[in-house]
Amino acid sequence: MFRGFYTVASGMLSQQRKTEMLTNNMSNANTPGYKADQASMRAFPEMLLERMDSTSIPTEKGLSLPFNQKVGPLNTGVYMQEAIPSFLQGDLQETGRNLDIALLDGSMPTNGEAGTIGSVFLTVEGADGNPRYTRNGNLTVNGNGFLTSNSGFYILDENGERIQLDSEQFTVGEKGQIVVDGRIVASLGVGYSDNPNRLVKEGDGLFATEGNEPLPNAYEENDVSFTIKQGFLERSNVDASRTMTDMLSAYRAFEANQKVLQAYDRSMEKAANEIGRVN
Repeated sequence: MFRGFYTVASGMLSQQRKTEMLTNNMSNANTPGYKADQASMRAFPEMLLERMDSTSIPTEKGLSLPFNQKVGPLNTGVYMQEAIPSFLQGDLQETGRNLDIALLDGSMPTNGEAGTIGSVFLTVEGADGNPRYTRNGNLTVNGNGFLTSNSGFYILDENGERIQLDSEQFTVGEKGQIVVDGRIVASLGVGYSDNPNRLVKEGDGLFATEGNEPLPNAYEENDVSFTIKQGFLERSNVDASRTMTDMLSAYRAFEANQKVLQAYDRSMEKAANEIGRVN
């Protein structure tokens, strides 16, 4: 009976965490460059139950031989192992604002070992000074003329340096060249990950690498092709209708586990208060 409590509780916790993840996706449905999380649900390992027993052999000294009798398997519940972002390209939305840029994926190789498609990212400087990566191209220029993200993180060029501009009137070429008054002043830093699932998702639409190792320069990858579109933003890849459906399914699963838990509770109450009562 108590094992049933643990199994049902694990189901409720996993559905609660899934609902929180889906709620976060829905709240970022209009965040440029946001990559929706997907839940990875796993079952705990099954246990094979055995009953310890013994049999007596009628001998002169009396011999007792122990043996185990199989009862059957027992599932110990489910848990949400991790939330994995989906790196599918989001739709491009034209804004006409020269400080908005979007990465448009072209040819992206598939990682043969992991089976994932590679992806490219804008390079920014994190709060700790290490490189971070984002698909949010909603940029701005701060008071010192540095190009930053809308969260205030410095945009880096292909050499890992901050980009300082004399004017907000600039153009960005399809290959990331920033042109002011007819001259190229910098090139946007674009990193390439052949397995984006290994990136660590942080707040403000940022991703970090393991050990803060910089991603390879996407411009130098022969099999990678992409285009930078000025005056456009990549929208979130959250599917609002599907997310709502998944939220309702998770809620119903939570509610079903809750009812099973209440049934267990009533059974335990009867066992404690009614069974064995002396009338």
